[in-house]
Amino acid sequence: MNVTYSEVGATREGPLPAGYTHVTRRVRLTAGFAEAAEALAHWRPQHGAGLRVRTDAERVGLGVEFASGIGAGPLRLWVPCKIVWVVDQPSRYGFGFGTLPGHVETGEEAFVLSVDEIGDVWFEVRAFSRPAKWWVRLGAPFAKLVQARVTDRYAAAMRSL
Repeated sequence: MNVTYSEVGATREGPLPAGYTHVTRRVRLTAGFAEAAEALAHWRPQHGAGLRVRTDAERVGLGVEFASGIGAGPLRLWVPCKIVWVVDQPSRYGFGFGTLPGHVETGEEAFVLSVDEIGDVWFEVRAFSRPAKWWVRLGAPFAKLVQARVTDRYAAAMRSL
């Protein structure tokens, strides 16, 4: 299935594309790089943020499709995504995922771990998005608050390793 936007890979590096809401967070972790990379590869940010993940893949990988769900029971909203890029280097690990048809927004989000020159491990979230459904556009201020809260919870999940 194809993603719903044209700027595939734009969360990997450089400026985020115009015409979207941008979200970035960068936090230093106390966990080692290998431990953090393993947690990231097994959906730790999503689970730690209180989201459910549906996928056939045990770990992240290029082309893996998944859906994350927010809410509870019959009120859970599932949003489909696809991993569009992966970086796996000795001091940098992460991936970017894009929205698929049926997602309430259009855009891409990335989770990246890196080790700086003094050995500190950093977790960064970079995202660009805009509403794909009329009711999300109508509730845009609320949707931005939800996105900011979930992003903060991603960071907290990784910091708690």
